[in-house]
Amino acid sequence: FAELHAAVPGLPLVSSRVLPGIVLRRDFAAYCPTDGELRALLVTEPLRPALTAPGVEFVVDSEGQYQASLRWIAKRTEALMKHLQSNNVKLLLSSVKQEDAVIYYAKLYGVSVVECLSPEEMALVSEITGVSPYVPFGDNMDREITETAVVTFCQPLLLVSKRCVHIGLASVCAFQPHCLILCGPVDGVNEQHAAALQEAFTMLQQLFKTLDQ
Repeated sequence: FAELHAAVPGLPLVSSRVLPGIVLRRDFAAYCPTDGELRALLVTEPLRPALTAPGVEFVVDSEGQYQASLRWIAKRTEALMKHLQSNNVKLLLSSVKQEDAVIYYAKLYGVSVVECLSPEEMALVSEITGVSPYVPFGDNMDREITETAVVTFCQPLLLVSKRCVHIGLASVCAFQPHCLILCGPVDGVNEQHAAALQEAFTMLQQLFKTLDQ
């Protein structure tokens, strides 16, 4: 329930509504508008390649070597984003903050990015879509990316002064996600209404379980 409702103080209760899909309560790090269905990728680690493996010291002897290293990182980052584009990936849902280079090349190749998703949000998207987080595959840029989720729409959503991300996900199960936008004059009233609704849903769950048995 926590990931499927958003409390919006400062608006009358009658402004409350139910939206298809889910609402992520953060702004796009990069937004590239697109029409129709698109492919999304879940990531749990930075996509900017590292120069060394963890625990390995990297020694630079000159400014020239340092600049060459930065050029290599930029080239690898661009190649990855180009590979995502060629696999029709138009949206990255990341549990970590991505480097500026990733955001730059994402915008360049038409890939929207949402960062810093919570573990609960990532788990919800995985449950709905049946897709696991993507694991980068190093130098192998020819492998088809199969860990993609189908997104039916992806757009910004403004809740009073809070910029959010509103996405529709093609579900692989009977569950069709919808998000409750719960409005009220102050936070306290919203919290009371949210608690009452959650209790009502819990009661309905218990009732349906009893009927099934």
